[in-house]
Amino acid sequence: MTESQPASGQQRRAFWLKHLHQWHWISSAICLIGMMLFAVTGFTLNHASQIEARPAVETRHATAPAALLATLRAQQPAGEGKSRERKAPVPAALAAWLAQALDVDAGGREAEWSADEIYVALPRPGGDAWVSLALDSGEAQYEKTTRGAISYLNDLHKGRNTGTAWSLFLDVFAFACLVFSVTGLFLLKLHAGGRLATWPLVGLGLVVPLLLAVLFIH
Repeated sequence: MTESQPASGQQRRAFWLKHLHQWHWISSAICLIGMMLFAVTGFTLNHASQIEARPAVETRHATAPAALLATLRAQQPAGEGKSRERKAPVPAALAAWLAQALDVDAGGREAEWSADEIYVALPRPGGDAWVSLALDSGEAQYEKTTRGAISYLNDLHKGRNTGTAWSLFLDVFAFACLVFSVTGLFLLKLHAGGRLATWPLVGLGLVVPLLLAVLFIH
């Protein structure tokens, strides 16, 4: 019995080492590129005031046909004054015309309706955009502002105006990072016996940001 117990302990250790290493390298492979991106953009966000952005503005103009304007006026809320606004999805007819006349994808967006104008905000990572249509004259104006690649990557880091697909990726990435960190912690525990600096370094990684937050962030 005394000889089988150490053997059983070694088997359990080998079992956990095998599976922890497997999940550790799988999660690291999944989140490797994302972690590099987030490390770089963490630096650029931390030094955003020192990194100069040069916005580029693009504008386009077009005039809507009378038939479309009549259709849109018929969809206006009744009895509301010029100061009143409501929000509603962009009508399919308007979205189709904007795509054809201004090369603007407004389908599925929400529009702000007033008595004389329809305004559609088109936020995007690394910039901004909007399109408006005057219901009296039919004049449509589109403006897009881009602030460069660094601004684009910074917004990806923050998940700002990135849509459902990127939001889902961030969830998967966060879970992979969590698996990577937890399996790394257990691997540290299994190897800590021969590495005396393991837990002091882990503790340092906790204490340093905690002290910085307590002493210097107010």
